[in-house]
Amino acid sequence: MPQPTLANSPRPLSFLERNLFGVGIYEVPGLIPGIISVIALAWLSKWLSEFLGVNLLGYDKSPISAVMLALLMGLILGAILTIPKVFTPGFRFAVKKVLRLGIILLGIRLTIFDVFKLGAIGVPIVLICILGALFITTIISRRLNLPERLGTLIAVGTSICGVSAILATGPAIDADEKESAYAVAVITVFGLFATLFYPYIADVIFAGDAVRAGLFLGTSVHDTSQVVGSASVYADVFGQSLALDVATVTKLVRNVFMALVIPFMAFYYGRRTSAQASGESKKTSILKFLPLFILGFIALAILRSIGDAGINLGASAFGIWDEGAWGSLISIIKTWAANFLVVALAGVGLSTNFQSFKGLGIKPFIVGMSSALAVGGISFVAISILGSYVTF
Repeated sequence: MPQPTLANSPRPLSFLERNLFGVGIYEVPGLIPGIISVIALAWLSKWLSEFLGVNLLGYDKSPISAVMLALLMGLILGAILTIPKVFTPGFRFAVKKVLRLGIILLGIRLTIFDVFKLGAIGVPIVLICILGALFITTIISRRLNLPERLGTLIAVGTSICGVSAILATGPAIDADEKESAYAVAVITVFGLFATLFYPYIADVIFAGDAVRAGLFLGTSVHDTSQVVGSASVYADVFGQSLALDVATVTKLVRNVFMALVIPFMAFYYGRRTSAQASGESKKTSILKFLPLFILGFIALAILRSIGDAGINLGASAFGIWDEGAWGSLISIIKTWAANFLVVALAGVGLSTNFQSFKGLGIKPFIVGMSSALAVGGISFVAISILGSYVTF
């Protein structure tokens, strides 16, 4: 039998190859067909989101997520078409590498100064809603014997930031594409329901109080785009533009907690699964379960806060950008973060076997509905008790 030689044995990937491409440099051209496909689907999703939400429904900002459209269309195309294997490497690159880059850039949306805007009473309201949603969703998912990772994704998506939180948490807990896709679908369905009906519910339960209505929409609606959409409906229908400001700031504060909750959930899940595998509880460092892309996410949030501090002091960001240039730079990074996430979810949809959802059944949607109702109830109680002390 011939012995393997250096020429026919696999070459170990370099650090840059492993982290930038996931394949060797000579295999990079093989990524192109799949990458072109997911970019095309992402562009179509963004156009359709804008057309439906702005041109057709009349919103200033579309409440229909391009990320969700990319996922759904990818799933449908993957179900009705036999996609050649030549596209698979590019799909994998989008799901693994592009997704992580998008998550890192998401950090630029967060700044610690948003916490100060909400005040000493508003922050506890947000924290109560986050912790309550995490706790209740986790309990319900366990009672229904939902897979651990799927339950974790739904819990984080409900409590923090909808789709963005799911996408950031999925790789941190080694969730597969099927679980991430299902969690995104569950969260988006109930988030869209909240977008349509919560503005009217908020006006009734808070008797037209714009501040408390804004707090409710900012804490009970899942995704950022859905919060803005629902608060815009409230502002337009009831003539209360203040509610939009309150809801937006409240949601930004929720987003800030991504930097704390996602590493914690990765640590909690990793330690729990390690204990189950070994049969005993072990002391484990949180650093073991803190992926590098989460560190990049936190680093961008810190940079945003430092830059904003310079602007707020009447100087410039890092001694380089004035207020206008700094704002433009942030806007560009936000746009690319959103673009990368849409591309990644197009890859998730195209590479997911639609038939695999049958094994999950209706339980995830029961968990999602229960979670949505629970976070709405917790939000109502917390705001009823503390909301009158919040002023804008």
